[in-house]
Amino acid sequence: MSKYLKLPSPAQAHCEELKSDYGVENHGLVYLKRQYWNLPTSALIEEAIFRNEGHLVNGGPLLVYTGKWTARAAADKYIVKEPTSEDNIWWNEYSRPMTQDAFDQLFNRVQAYLQGEEIFIQDVHVGADPEFRMPIRIIAEKAWQAHFARNQFITIDNRNELHNHVPEFTLIAVPSMRTDERVEGTRTETAIVINFARRICLVVNSQYGGEIKKSIFTVMNYLLPLKGVLSMHCSANVGKNKDVALFFGLSGTGKTTLSADPTRDLIGDDEHGWSNHSVFNLEGGCYAKVIRLSSEHEPEIYATTRRFGTILENVVYDPATRLIDLDDEAVTENTRATYPLDFIPNLSHGGMAEAHPKNIIFLTCDAQGVLPPIARLDRDQAIYHFISGYTSKIAGTEIGLGIEPKITFSACFGAPFMVHHPFRYAEMLAEKSEAHGAQCWLVNTGWVGGKFGVGKRISIRHTRNLLNAALDGKLDQVEYRKDKLFGFEVPLNCPDVPEDVLDPSTSWGNKDEYWKNYDALAARYIENFKKFSDGCPENVRKAGPIRLSQLH
Repeated sequence: MSKYLKLPSPAQAHCEELKSDYGVENHGLVYLKRQYWNLPTSALIEEAIFRNEGHLVNGGPLLVYTGKWTARAAADKYIVKEPTSEDNIWWNEYSRPMTQDAFDQLFNRVQAYLQGEEIFIQDVHVGADPEFRMPIRIIAEKAWQAHFARNQFITIDNRNELHNHVPEFTLIAVPSMRTDERVEGTRTETAIVINFARRICLVVNSQYGGEIKKSIFTVMNYLLPLKGVLSMHCSANVGKNKDVALFFGLSGTGKTTLSADPTRDLIGDDEHGWSNHSVFNLEGGCYAKVIRLSSEHEPEIYATTRRFGTILENVVYDPATRLIDLDDEAVTENTRATYPLDFIPNLSHGGMAEAHPKNIIFLTCDAQGVLPPIARLDRDQAIYHFISGYTSKIAGTEIGLGIEPKITFSACFGAPFMVHHPFRYAEMLAEKSEAHGAQCWLVNTGWVGGKFGVGKRISIRHTRNLLNAALDGKLDQVEYRKDKLFGFEVPLNCPDVPEDVLDPSTSWGNKDEYWKNYDALAARYIENFKKFSDGCPENVRKAGPIRLSQLH
C-alpha cells in the first residue's frame, strides 16, 4: 500500500482528473488521504496489483480472493425503518429493520474510519432504459471493488457528464471495518444496510463483490415498482423476431448459462426491468458462476475467464504458471467471474429490447429429482409458482450452505432482494404476461434418476433443446399429459430429447420411492403457500399441487 511504502501509486498523479463537482464531502466523507475518481479499468487493475489486492492470471483476468466472504451474507442485510418507506417494506428475514439511530451510529463510524484513508469512486448508472436510468455512486475501499463496479454497472465515458454527475443513490463499501454488535445491534460484525430516506447503502465487513451488485438490485426492486416498472431477478435474451425470453431463478439454477445462447442476443444475465414499452437490463455486466465451467457447453462465458478486464473471484490458480483451474472448489463452490456485457459476442446493443416477453421461464433446481424437465403453466399456475419460487440453494451461494443443496422456497425467485410484498411483483407479472400473451414454463435444471447423492444433474444439452423448442414454438405442436399432482402440462415428446427424459419417474429404479418423494414435495409446496394464501384469490390457491391421497 502506498501509505506504508511512501511510494506514489500508478494513478496518483491523475487521480482527480475525472472528479465529479459533486464531491464526497456531500456524503459526509472528509479528511481523506486521497480520492481516486472514475479510473478506467486498466488503471484500476494497476492500482489493485500495486496494492497487492490480486494477481494477473493467464489471459489477463485479475484474480482476487475475498477471505471468509465467499458468498452473500443474506442474514446480515438490514433496511432502516423510517417513515418514508416503512409501510412499503416486506419485513422478513431478508429485510431486517434497523433503527435510524443505529444507522446514524454506524454511518458516523464509517465516516471516522475512512479519515486518513484512500478511496476509489465510480460514478455509474443503473438501468439501460434512459427513461428509468438512475445515476449512482460506488465508493470503495479497494481498487478491485471499483473495478467490479465498472464491470457490473453502466459506465460513463463523457468527461463533462462525469464532472456533472450527481448520484441519486450512493453505496459505500468498507470491507476492512467491522460493525459493533453492542452499538448497532447487528447479528454479527458484518452488515449490509440500506437507508431509502438518505439514499445511502453501507456494505461493512464483507469483501464479496456480490454484495455491491445485489444491494443496488435491492434498491431498484424498491424504486421501480413505484414507477409502474416490474423489477425482476431474471436473465433475458431476444431472438431475431424480437421474441424476448425471461429466465427467472436463484443463483446456480442456470440463468446466466441458459440465457447466453449463441442463437439469441443477450439483454442481460441477472437483473431487469419490464416497463410499458421495453425489457431492459439494470446492469452493464455479468456475474457468472464459473465452477466446472465447460468450454464446450458454455463457450461464451468460458472465454471471458481468459480475458483482460474480467475479475475472477476465489478461483484456484497455479502461482508459477498463472493457469487457473475452474474445476477446483478448494476455496469455494461459488467461484465467480465478473465481466462487461460486451464480452459476450451476441449482445443486444443498448441492454434493452423495445418488445415484450413471449416466453417466461421459471428455473428450478429440483434436488429431489422428481419434477419434469419442462412443464407448461396456465395463468393461475404461473402466479402460484412465481410466488412459491421453489428451488434448491446450491452450495456456496450463501454463507453457511454445505455441499448438499438446500430445499428452499424463495418468493419471486429472489426473496432476498425483494423489498415489497411478493404479491406486488406477482400481480404485476400476471398483468403484463396476460396483456402481451406471454407463455410461462417451469424448467427443472436439477437432478434426474433420484435425489441429490443418488441421481445426476440433468444434461444441459437436454435443457437447451427443451428451451429452444419452447422458444421456437415447436412445443405448441406436440401432445401433453396432465401431471397427476401438480396439474401442469408436460410434453410427451420434444425434438432432439429422448422421450423418457420427459417423464422423470422412468429414470428411478424404484417407482414407489419416486412417488413418495414427489408427494413429499407437493406437501412442502402446500405448507409454504399457507403464508400467502390469505391474500390470494381462490383460483390461485387451487392452482397448487394436491397430495397422492387426494387422487383416490
